[in-house]
Amino acid sequence: MRSNLNKTTMKALVYDGRASLREVPVPVPGPGEALVRVSVAGICKTDIEISKGYMDFRGVLGHEFCGVVEYSPDEALTGKRVVGEINAGCNECPYCRKGLSRHCPHRTVLGIQGRDGAMAEYVTLPVANLLVVPDHVPDEHAVFVEPIAAAVEILEQVHIKPADKVLIIGDGKLGLLISMVMRLSGCDPVLVGRHPEKLAVFSRLGGSALLEAALAEKPEPFDVVVEASGSPLGWELAVGRVKPRGILVLKSTYHGNLNFNAALLVIREITVVGSRCGPFAPALKLLETGLLDPTPLVSGVYGLSDAEEAFRKCGGKGALKVLLRIGEAS
Repeated sequence: MRSNLNKTTMKALVYDGRASLREVPVPVPGPGEALVRVSVAGICKTDIEISKGYMDFRGVLGHEFCGVVEYSPDEALTGKRVVGEINAGCNECPYCRKGLSRHCPHRTVLGIQGRDGAMAEYVTLPVANLLVVPDHVPDEHAVFVEPIAAAVEILEQVHIKPADKVLIIGDGKLGLLISMVMRLSGCDPVLVGRHPEKLAVFSRLGGSALLEAALAEKPEPFDVVVEASGSPLGWELAVGRVKPRGILVLKSTYHGNLNFNAALLVIREITVVGSRCGPFAPALKLLETGLLDPTPLVSGVYGLSDAEEAFRKCGGKGALKVLLRIGEAS
């Protein structure tokens, strides 16, 4: 079933070995799914990695979006502005019954695994995945809910105390958002990276930021280290800077194998916490209350017709978040 949509085809950024703008059929929502007209989509590092072969994905790219519901089996959602959880589970396995669809063995993942993504005029997702965006939260902020949720997930997994010494490795979009979220716990996190212009974003917000080379001048270990660089070198740095019985939170997904000596983790009794997707509702609340403003992270806004150029821009030096303005909200 579908709304009175006249269009049968749409423009979309499709990856099939290379990313290119195509004309493809408008997706048809399955049982329990809604059809969403995408207003804004975000390009993130995962999308760049997919274009290099990560997850062997083929299809429409994109998992960060804000849009307007065109059709929904729940009529109360029709016309509402929404964001969407990216993992669609089977709703029957033990993980789904516990609200952990992101670990469902049968899940599809928007624009990443088995499900076309949101860098398109329309996207489909289960109604259960959709959250209504408050009126005063603009599209350009709402599109950040997915990566903010990934940052919030750390606080769901690890109790960060105000006095804790926290190190975040990686000055990309996720590292910056993690640093911003960590400050809300009352601690004073240190963000370390290799790009002065990116570190300056956090410094301007009042945060502590260091070039990786300058970290050597701070020999003291950290209670919690978050590795979000995406590089195996980040893992090595993280293991070396977490204190005995400290916590290492691993946000990076490395393409290929990671070779390391596990003995140091055992000898120093380090707890390693894998951390991936997170809860959308708390992330949306941070935007609604104004506790987090992602505006400083936006490096550019492009139209869908310039999607290929936007994709290249996102992979370029100094770029943070690049957005695609696909349509206007109702």
